[in-house]
Amino acid sequence: MAAGASPIYTCGTSARDNELLDRLRFPVYRTGRGGRVTYHGPGQRVGYVMLDLRQRGADVRAFVWRLEDWLIAALAELGLEARRSEGKIGIWVHLPGGVASRREAKIGAIGVRVRRWVTFHGFALNVSPDLSHFAGIVPCGLAGSAVTSLQALGVDATMAEVDAALRAGFTKAFPPVSAAEVS
Repeated sequence: MAAGASPIYTCGTSARDNELLDRLRFPVYRTGRGGRVTYHGPGQRVGYVMLDLRQRGADVRAFVWRLEDWLIAALAELGLEARRSEGKIGIWVHLPGGVASRREAKIGAIGVRVRRWVTFHGFALNVSPDLSHFAGIVPCGLAGSAVTSLQALGVDATMAEVDAALRAGFTKAFPPVSAAEVS
């Protein structure tokens, strides 16, 4: 999000009204993206990826998988081990607390839309947002799931450093398509 951007909640096409716990806290916007309810505000890096999937295998699941790979690799560049979580979309990390702790927290949300095989929307990566702002929603419809950020996990990364890590891994996750492949 741009500096000074106001916090908002967005509702994807699968959002349920009961996932908005505090409708008056921030403006609520209905969107055409997939997914449930999420928060967007200062301290997040929000990225929209627009690609023609006809040139990349016309596979929405593979596209989401590559988005996840890209964000996981970018977080690794910043010194944070992130992963997928079985049956859940997005980027997850283990919370500190020792070997006995199996708790996980979501650090990155993904919500996309595909129209005529062109992708819209993308991801929100928590760099240093006010995590209390997530209390007004059931993030991504996952009741009881924790949300975290790079800052909360002790990773002191600037937005410029996050952007550099994202740029460094983009073409690995989404290699350029040659003219021969497009024809």
